[in-house]
Amino acid sequence: MKSATRLTRFGLACLISAASPAVFPAFAQNEKVVTKPSFGPAGLSYADMVDLADKAPLVAHVRIRNIIALKPVQAGIVPSGHKRLFVEADVAGLIRGDAGISPIVTYLYDAPIDARGKIPKLKKAQVILFARPGNRPSEIQLIAPDAQIPATPAEVDRVKAVLSALVAPGAPPRIIGLGDAFHVAGTIAGEGETQIFLRTENGDPVSLSILRRPGQAPHWAVALGEIMDEAARPPEPGSLLWYRMACSLPGSLPARSVRTLSVQDAEAARADYAVVIAALGSCGRTRPPA
Repeated sequence: MKSATRLTRFGLACLISAASPAVFPAFAQNEKVVTKPSFGPAGLSYADMVDLADKAPLVAHVRIRNIIALKPVQAGIVPSGHKRLFVEADVAGLIRGDAGISPIVTYLYDAPIDARGKIPKLKKAQVILFARPGNRPSEIQLIAPDAQIPATPAEVDRVKAVLSALVAPGAPPRIIGLGDAFHVAGTIAGEGETQIFLRTENGDPVSLSILRRPGQAPHWAVALGEIMDEAARPPEPGSLLWYRMACSLPGSLPARSVRTLSVQDAEAARADYAVVIAALGSCGRTRPPA
């Protein structure tokens, strides 16, 4: 069998799946497949998509040409309800990858099985892979067990949009925590302003400003820079800046952020921070981050 011959020649090339670090020997068995439309996570949220795209140095649109199911003794530790496959695919397009990609790639994928123990029909399926380069030019490794999604036109466009936002000039940096908070009470009751600095992975300044006026709803904004100007606004839901904040900020202001404030000012800063968290809403993840 041509596929088995290729598999033996590569010896699985020491492919390492995202689910297990085991090295696999150069043997496999054929597996009867059944028609099943679900062969990857459906309905990924914006946060799910950014989680995958942000961690993947290689994103490719491929068409699966061959699959070979690994024998249990070869597959290593496989999640319950899944079967580990050796996949060979033709690259239809490289969406992200500075070093390029081979026209044919091979990788391991843990496919879900049905009640009869059968795997979905994957041959000829078009999928998007979030991966990293493997040990050889044609090998790649998925960054997570579910880092293979259907390549519908809509999903391809979503992935491209997310990647464009990630590499755009002035893209918001990854947020790793909260810095110091400051609060200044106004001259009349119910008036005040809180500023909270965020800690970022690359050290770029990001800060929050929450302004209260008597008889008005609190107004808040986020600034990417040293100065909070009049044009600063809350992030647009479903934007990269919103994702960075909604998926990274803690639910409450930690004690270290208000350690220099008076008790009254600290309470005000915590209340203002709660306004921001409520406005951001749920991050919307449906899967563990990659």
